[in-house]
Amino acid sequence: MATENGDNNSNDHHGLKTCLVLGGRGFVGRVLVERLLRLGNWIVRIADYTQSPQLEPSELLLSEAFASGRASFFHVDVRNKPQIIKAMGGVSTVFYTESMASFPRDFFSCYTIIVQGAKNVVKACRECKVKHLIYNSSADVVFDGSRNICNGDESLPYPSNFENVVTDLKSQAEALILFANEVDGLLTCALRPCNVFGPGDIQLMPSLVNMAHSSWTKFIIGSSENMSDFTYVDNVAHAHICAEESLSSQMVSASGKVFFITNLEPMKVRDFVPLVLESFGYQRPIFNLPAWVIHYFCLLVKLMHMKLNSGKIERCMLIYDVAKLVSCTRTFSCSAAETHLGYSPVVSLEEGAALTVDSFSALAKDSPLRRYNDPDEPSKVDKLLGSGKVADILLWRDEKKTFICFLLLVLLYYWFFLSGRTFITSAAKLLLMIIVSLYGYRMLPAKIHRFTFPRVSSTCCEVSKVDMRNSFLAMTSMWNELCLVTRLLAQGEDWRTFLKVSAFLYLCKLIVPHFLTVAIAIALVLAFTLFFVYEQYEEDIDGMAKVVISSLRKTMISFARNLPMSLTSVLLDCEPLKEKKSS
Repeated sequence: MATENGDNNSNDHHGLKTCLVLGGRGFVGRVLVERLLRLGNWIVRIADYTQSPQLEPSELLLSEAFASGRASFFHVDVRNKPQIIKAMGGVSTVFYTESMASFPRDFFSCYTIIVQGAKNVVKACRECKVKHLIYNSSADVVFDGSRNICNGDESLPYPSNFENVVTDLKSQAEALILFANEVDGLLTCALRPCNVFGPGDIQLMPSLVNMAHSSWTKFIIGSSENMSDFTYVDNVAHAHICAEESLSSQMVSASGKVFFITNLEPMKVRDFVPLVLESFGYQRPIFNLPAWVIHYFCLLVKLMHMKLNSGKIERCMLIYDVAKLVSCTRTFSCSAAETHLGYSPVVSLEEGAALTVDSFSALAKDSPLRRYNDPDEPSKVDKLLGSGKVADILLWRDEKKTFICFLLLVLLYYWFFLSGRTFITSAAKLLLMIIVSLYGYRMLPAKIHRFTFPRVSSTCCEVSKVDMRNSFLAMTSMWNELCLVTRLLAQGEDWRTFLKVSAFLYLCKLIVPHFLTVAIAIALVLAFTLFFVYEQYEEDIDGMAKVVISSLRKTMISFARNLPMSLTSVLLDCEPLKEKKSS
């Protein structure tokens, strides 16, 4: 493998151009290096902040290039100008792509890496007589985080307020590189790809999958009509090569300018997200949720976990990034890149999504929908609800059916509790409406124009003997339980049952006269939310419950120790009564 000592077998590569890919082990850099090697007319120097290239088994082409001397690796920190110059000697073109997975959180470190790093790269290019410098910027540098951009072009100015510090600093680095155009013979340009994705993605795809793991994929965040451009990573690498060819042909119109790079296939975000996530086993979003709700929810989670669990914060911020992505329209025109660079996508959006899904197939293993499709592994709440139709409705297995049931219950709640009538009057009017509707439906002809009205069969309202028997058995069991409780109370020996019944009746006394309507409304809402939420966060809720139960147990023990009579003696006094009753 060729390393910092230089290119091996250099005598065998006469006539080939030499380039340096800064950030060559990053997301875009890896694909760019591979495309340059496949072209066959480049000697590629790879510079990265990592100590060694750490090749993966799939990178056979790069491994062969290292062995033949067509590729070499240099450890370069862009904050260290001598390291850049050492890697840049004899190079005609520099492709500047940043490879860091995430930038430091403090402003000074970000500034030195992005802005000061760009200054060092420009100075090194001028000292080493580099001809072309192509900077991989971002379409985010013209986005303020709130305003829609529809078919934006290169005339868009930098916003007065950026959505984050990194974007602000990248805009400064971009401006520095463009300002260095035609100084000491150096020609520069910058590319602004929008929402880059593909195999090896470290931002967009992990954010979407983390959102799916958190069950946010059920929600359409912001307007469901928001459009956005997405760019497959191979197209970004191809655009860099087109830019180099354009600068080499001495087209003055390309140097010193910026170019938006997309797949030329803007689409609704609500269509792109399912295109990727449905292949992982996650369902299509169905509920609309305002973007500001996600904003404040993520801020609240960040405050709650600031000192407790940094992992929760990271996942929350990933969800917040996706929320920002889908909350606004961001589409850009590539006409300038098509005209001046000769750019056109080499991989379609659909094909790129399929290739991306294949590369991230391991992420589908933990999909929460797998247990829905696997009848052998029902969740705890599914077992609690009987694993039948009630479970399917309350757990939102079929969203349409669940919504219809919820709407019917809300209408019944309004009819009986909010209409201002008595319960008997409401029930009588409801039965009257049902009878009139059924009789009127029976009087309709079988077909009116193109509409047919199927007849209600005579057995539709019949109840089978088995169902009636089961209903009576359930009623009998309930009656027997009630009789047993009454007998225990009459004997005056079971204090636990007495306290339970007394507490229940006292709560009914407090709730029924004043809060029955509100209590039923709350129960209705909780029935359609708590079961679903528990199934999604079963492990987290069980862990919290264990902590609460353990704390309550410790509190009760501490309280019992401070009583005049120990709790143990009271329990022991109750044991003979139980034995006497059982005998």
